[in-house]
Amino acid sequence: MIRAALSGACGRMGTAIIRALGDTDGITLSGALEREGHPDEGRDAGDVAGMGDVGVMVTVDPFALLESANVDVLIDFSAPQAALINLEGCADRGIAAVVGTTGFSPEQTEALQMFAQRTAMVLSPNMSVGVNVLFKIAQSAVGSLGPGYDAEIVEAHHRMKKDAPSGTALRLAEVVAGTLGRSLEQHAVYARKGVIGQRTDEEIGIQTVRGGDIVGEHTLILAGPGERLELTHRAHSRDNFARGAVRAALWVFGKPSGLYSMEDVLELE
Repeated sequence: MIRAALSGACGRMGTAIIRALGDTDGITLSGALEREGHPDEGRDAGDVAGMGDVGVMVTVDPFALLESANVDVLIDFSAPQAALINLEGCADRGIAAVVGTTGFSPEQTEALQMFAQRTAMVLSPNMSVGVNVLFKIAQSAVGSLGPGYDAEIVEAHHRMKKDAPSGTALRLAEVVAGTLGRSLEQHAVYARKGVIGQRTDEEIGIQTVRGGDIVGEHTLILAGPGERLELTHRAHSRDNFARGAVRAALWVFGKPSGLYSMEDVLELE
């Protein structure tokens, strides 16, 4: 039985993952971590997730949790700075990790890559099976249509989401840029207002919508002369992300040190 600890245990994604762990054979919740001062500290994590007591209390001490020798895999859906602390602890102890936290800076991403030299780590902005299939379809579509089609990405999430654009939208933009041989840093356009002039051929537009309780929607528009192709993924609940994270945890346990993606987990390469 694989023992999985969860960071960000009391958030929307965290509670969905707790329920998914309870429904999956071969893996069990062994630890639940939240930020210091969280109101659910000391509560049973299963109770927080609405599934009854599971005998795992919510703690705010990552070092005590990781040193308990009761963790095979850490699933992290917290915040960038907290995740770095947790993942450094995993690297120090050889604990595998699944990282769904988004909003990392380039410097923080470099630190994660260093940690992955010492332990196995799956890093993905989106654990959904459907979204990761979308990345592959997008790569094929962009490659087939070529540079004559303008690429625009529109993403929508609930009003409580803190980072923008979403990590999934950025990953989708990276797929487009990589397929076309463009630099996303140079050609990404995140907002348009006023008299901005004609769109350049190299632009990759990434636009953000925030409102209500939208779980997550991502659309890639490829607009050419006389036609356009739209590829859309809509998440109806967080359960699909949670199931993907648990699937990644089952897969990464026992793997050699290295930085993996959901494409590796799903064998989409």
